[in-house]
Amino acid sequence: MFKKVLIANRGEIACRVMRTAHALGVRSVAVFSDADAGAPHVLMADEAVRIGLPPARDSYLNAQAILDAARRSGADALHPGYGFLSERADFAQACLDAGLVFIGPPPAAMRAMGGKAEAKRRMVDAGVPTVPGYFGQDGDQDQGDERLIAEAAKLGLPLLVKAVAGGGGRGMRLVRSFDELPQALTAARRESESAFGDGTLMLERLIEHGRHIEIQVFADSHGNCVHLGERDCSAQRRRQKVIEESPSPVVSAAMREAMGRDAVAAALAVGYVGAGTVEFIVDAEMRHYFLEMNTRLQVEHPVTERVTGFDLVEWQLRIAAGEPLPVAQHQVQLRGHAIEARLYAEDPYDHFAPQTGRIGHWRPQAALHAAGVGAGSGVGPGLGNPCALRIDHGIAEGQSVTPHYDAMVAKLIVHGSDRDDAIRRLVAALEDTPLLGLKHNGRYLADLLRHDAFRGAQMHTALLDEWVAAGEPINQPPEPDDNTWFIAAAALALRQGSAARPASVASFDLTLRSGDTQRVFRATVSPRSTTLRQAGREALVSGFAWADHTLNLTLDGVHQGCTAWWDGAAVHLARHGAAFVFSEPSPYPDTARSDDPTRACSPVAGIIAQLLVSVGDRVVVAGQQLASVEAMKMEMWLIARAAGTVSAVHRAAQDPVATGDLVIELVAKET
Repeated sequence: MFKKVLIANRGEIACRVMRTAHALGVRSVAVFSDADAGAPHVLMADEAVRIGLPPARDSYLNAQAILDAARRSGADALHPGYGFLSERADFAQACLDAGLVFIGPPPAAMRAMGGKAEAKRRMVDAGVPTVPGYFGQDGDQDQGDERLIAEAAKLGLPLLVKAVAGGGGRGMRLVRSFDELPQALTAARRESESAFGDGTLMLERLIEHGRHIEIQVFADSHGNCVHLGERDCSAQRRRQKVIEESPSPVVSAAMREAMGRDAVAAALAVGYVGAGTVEFIVDAEMRHYFLEMNTRLQVEHPVTERVTGFDLVEWQLRIAAGEPLPVAQHQVQLRGHAIEARLYAEDPYDHFAPQTGRIGHWRPQAALHAAGVGAGSGVGPGLGNPCALRIDHGIAEGQSVTPHYDAMVAKLIVHGSDRDDAIRRLVAALEDTPLLGLKHNGRYLADLLRHDAFRGAQMHTALLDEWVAAGEPINQPPEPDDNTWFIAAAALALRQGSAARPASVASFDLTLRSGDTQRVFRATVSPRSTTLRQAGREALVSGFAWADHTLNLTLDGVHQGCTAWWDGAAVHLARHGAAFVFSEPSPYPDTARSDDPTRACSPVAGIIAQLLVSVGDRVVVAGQQLASVEAMKMEMWLIARAAGTVSAVHRAAQDPVATGDLVIELVAKET
């Protein structure tokens, strides 16, 4: 076994690898960008090396800096995690050349499977069913738009334009009209070059309403290979997974055997060693087709750990050290049901726009305690209560979520005796683990788990996006109920030092705002209790106590307790699995002029990826694209809201922007 392992990654996956390394008596080395100095993965490691070369988003892609960190720290092995350099065959080879053990597959296997087009060609040769597409067959890899458009015409619509390199939905565009194809090619190529350093594209027919089901495989250097069952990852938005579960609620034993057999054949065909995931798309007739193989550990690996009882990171380390697989195929059994929910810093009620900001409250250990497990026992997949909650994360209170990295901040995983049991436990876990300080999808996840379509196993990869277009109620933001308004009013009226509480009067008016809604309360304060009146309701508040992010009071004789965090004069309340922000409205007018159609402001914090206009250019119609902002693996467009002429451009390509920053100004066309 290794003495010291460097983890070339960040966040929850770096922390995850370190936990198993420490359990095995292996020392860990973290690397960090300037944006991550002081992050939990840095503090958790035995040693940490700065690789914070600007820009921060590129630090973890600096192979030479990472190899130098391994040399300086004396690491004898390197774990790449997922994302960043994890699927770069040249990086794996560079590790071997530097005398490091790369905890992953051989570079040759990564090359064969890391490029989606080459992997498709290999699978056709191996007899594994694949989706029709243009993969540059017979050595023809013409990447000109003219050739790709011609091949698209042969395939027909709808189709997917996909980056050959990488994963996670980067460099992927759905095309339903040939008019959309040129722009889709340009955008996918640019995004892939930015994320993976490779703009090579392929085309693939879209299987409408398909299910995304993947098989976890493991192979050792002694010729053995097994699969560990399937994961259903059909709940996705914008081709990004949201909820994963194992086993799939729609896969039969016979189908599991067939998919497992094809996945093992795929791994053996390329001489695979280590952990890998073979992804399939399943059509309405339950026929499966090879999509790609991820030559690394997956974000959703914990659900497989929960139902098998195996620590997959331990398997990775032992196999990389030359040990054989610990079990044969007949010894793999799936027990119970596991579900994972990805907590994203995003606004699910505004097209899943990524969010940035400071974390005001995040205490997952409280949820672990409520679930009956210790703060550490939620990690080891085979330890403790078989129904225990597990929370994988790499964030902390006071830390800022930046636009440089993926929007996922944590994963909540439960293991239940059956699917209904797991769903119930995960909903409770989401409600018991509030994150305050920035918008996130926690309430959306709980509502999705409760939705009839999810409970009825009716999910497919496009359903969540279809719900957005159709205005499904799950995409409407939750509103605070009356009790929550009264609790917030009590908090603002009674908190010591609050500007809402005049020192010299017993009765006063309090105006409160949450979102676009505003209410006026009349507060009457006495030594033992406070009366709040609003819209015909009178409520008596007593026993008000505030301590360490917990607010307690008695409202009309009923004790109420909730998590609360003060951000200046605003109070953030966690109630019913949702986070609400209450504050007194400013007496000064809003000068942002966000409703001005001649001003195009950034919808998110990120980087200007593309500018399509310059000063003096004409904007012919409202709806014309002006610029795009890249943030957290997503590209968002600034759209003209009026025709006119560009009068000012305040940012250049690759410039950073904050949410709401003015980017482009127009002089409106006279009518």
